[in-house]
Amino acid sequence: MWTHRSPAVVLGQAQRSLRKLIEQRIDGRVELLEREAGGGAVLTGPWMVSASVILPHGHPLLGDSLVGCYRWLGQLHAAALAEFGVPARALPAQSLPLANAGIDARTVTWACFGGLSPWEVVDAGFRKLVGLAQRRRQAGVLLVAGTLVGATDWRLLCDVMGYPQDEDILRRRTASCEELAGRTIEPEAFASALARLIGNSLAAND
Repeated sequence: MWTHRSPAVVLGQAQRSLRKLIEQRIDGRVELLEREAGGGAVLTGPWMVSASVILPHGHPLLGDSLVGCYRWLGQLHAAALAEFGVPARALPAQSLPLANAGIDARTVTWACFGGLSPWEVVDAGFRKLVGLAQRRRQAGVLLVAGTLVGATDWRLLCDVMGYPQDEDILRRRTASCEELAGRTIEPEAFASALARLIGNSLAAND
């Protein structure tokens, strides 16, 4: 489990070739990192709780498909959010067309939170709360998740990535846990609850 004291832009694996260009835009304002998992750029910061889980190939929680392996993790995030009064659910693949029709039809492909994938966590209006990604290696599967506990500085991310026109779209396509709960949620408290649920699930499927 991870909480973040200061903002950082985390590039997906396919975005590494953009690093030098992005470094020029950042000009020392935020840290620039890279991750092994795929997907678009993520802006971490005090508003986010991150989780990483490594499982061996064949583990029962991974299911039988690339997207199916997200199901248990998305559902556990929704369960953890429910403990804090946040109404949310993991999005089944068959609900993606309805979800995209219910919000801004344009996706932001360069940002993790600019689109929806199966089993990511959304509110009743299909606004994204939890993003998921994975990295598969010979030794096993790395699953990563990021939860928007508080309000995110989308302007900073769009400016750094060179897409200032996408700020409003990201705001429409996302929500924060605090917004939905109507109160402050401490990232450390949510991280602790999520770690407990993940630990219980891993123990039950060991």
